Amino acid sequence: MANPLYYWTTILILARYFLKHNQTIMKTRKLLFFSLAIFCFTQVANAQRGVRIGYIDMEYILESVPEYKEASTQLEGKVQRWKKDIDKKQKEIDLMTLNLSNERVLLTKELIEEREEEIKIKEDEMLQYQQDRFGPNGDLMIQRRQLVQPIQDQVFNIVQEVAEGKKYDFIFDKSADVVMLFAAKRNDISDLVLRSINRAAKRTQATSKKEEKQIEKRDGLDLEEEKEVTEREEAIEAKKNEREKIMEQRKKERDSIRAVKKAEFDARRTRLLEERQRRKDSILNASGNRNSSPPGPGGDDNGEGDN
Repeated sequence: MANPLYYWTTILILARYFLKHNQTIMKTRKLLFFSLAIFCFTQVANAQRGVRIGYIDMEYILESVPEYKEASTQLEGKVQRWKKDIDKKQKEIDLMTLNLSNERVLLTKELIEEREEEIKIKEDEMLQYQQDRFGPNGDLMIQRRQLVQPIQDQVFNIVQEVAEGKKYDFIFDKSADVVMLFAAKRNDISDLVLRSINRAAKRTQATSKKEEKQIEKRDGLDLEEEKEVTEREEAIEAKKNEREKIMEQRKKERDSIRAVKKAEFDARRTRLLEERQRRKDSILNASGNRNSSPPGPGGDDNGEGDN
C-alpha cells in the first residue's frame, strides 16, 4: 500500500508551487482539486480493504525443530571442548609466567628474553586458536550459519506461501531487530510455519503407504483442528507411556521378589549342603579314630593267648 504521508507531502508542495506562480490560471486549481479527489478515493479504498500484518518467532520455531535441537546439542559439545582447550593453554601460559617470575633472579638476560619469547609464542597461539574458534569468521559462527540456514530458507519459503495464500501484506520476525512494542497473539503464524516444517519432515520420513495417507489426511485440517488432533495423540501417547511405566515398575517389583526368594533358596541350600558335609566329615573322623586305636592288655593282633 502507498505511503499516505508521501502523497500528502507531494500534493502540498505542488499546491504551494502552482498557487504561488500561477494564481491566475484556473486550470491549475482544477488539476489540484482533481488530484486531491483521486488521492482521497484511493485512501478510502485502501482503508476498506485493511492491512493484514503477521509475525513469526524464529527462535521459537528453531527450538521446536528436533533436528535443530540435536545439532545444537552437538555443537554445544564442541564449544565446551574448545573452551577447555583454551583454558588448558591459558593455564600453561600462567605456569610459564609464574616460573619465570620465580627464577628471574637466577637467570641471565639472554635466558630471560628467551623464556619471554616462548611465553609470547604461546600467547599468540592461544589467541589465534580462540579467534579460529570464536571469532567473527570462526568455526562457531560458520557452523551456526550452516545449522540455521537450511531451516531459515525453509521458513522463508513457507512464509511466502502463507502470505500469498492468506493475503498478508507484511510478516515480521519477532526475534529479529525489528522493534515490536506490542504483538497480538492472533497475528502470530509461527505455529502455522512450524506445522508446515513438521509435515515436510514427516513426508520425508514416511516409510509406508499408511503413514503417507495419515499425513495427507492431516494436510486437510486447519491449525485449530490439527491442534486438537495433536493434543489427543499426545494424551494417548502419555497414557501409553504411563501404562508402560507402571508395567515396568511392576516387572521390577516381581524381579526383586524373585531375586529375594532365589537368594533365600540359595542360602538355605548352601546351609543344607554344609550341614550334610559336616555330618559326613564327622562320621569319617569317628571311623578313622576306631581303626587307629591300640589293642587291649594281654591280647595280640590275632586275639590269641599263650599256650
